[in-house]
Amino acid sequence: MIRIHKMMATSLGIGYIGKGGGTVAAAVAALCWYLVLAGRHQPGYGPLIFTIAITLLGVWSGNEVEPYWGKDDKKVVIDEVAGMCISLLFLPVNWKYVLAGLVLFRFFDIRKPLLIRRLEVLPGGWGVMFDDVLAGIYSNLILQVVFYFNLL
Repeated sequence: MIRIHKMMATSLGIGYIGKGGGTVAAAVAALCWYLVLAGRHQPGYGPLIFTIAITLLGVWSGNEVEPYWGKDDKKVVIDEVAGMCISLLFLPVNWKYVLAGLVLFRFFDIRKPLLIRRLEVLPGGWGVMFDDVLAGIYSNLILQVVFYFNLL
């Protein structure tokens, strides 16, 4: 079972890339989001349900791999996938929003302003996931303002 958790936590192996794995995972998530949903304005609740499922899987797998790899190991990139998905929820799916979401999400995820860093201290998979969840929320809020005022 641990092999399955390692595959989930590394987002099907992306986390094994090493340095830059988080950026690659976020970029792959953004690309997949675009390819699957391009041209639509978030159809139904499918993307939301998918994002919640990825987040919960990340918490579970983060808990399971921590005894083997330590706290929030760099190989664990499912948190970047979840955060990237959160940043794109309820927005038009076009290349401008996807690219802006990727840039904003990576900014918040790397710099960790506005209480994001504090969430890393949560235990196990919660700490792994929820700093990226908050980075995704901040990114999404900015993009919602951009969308509302038709700035892109």
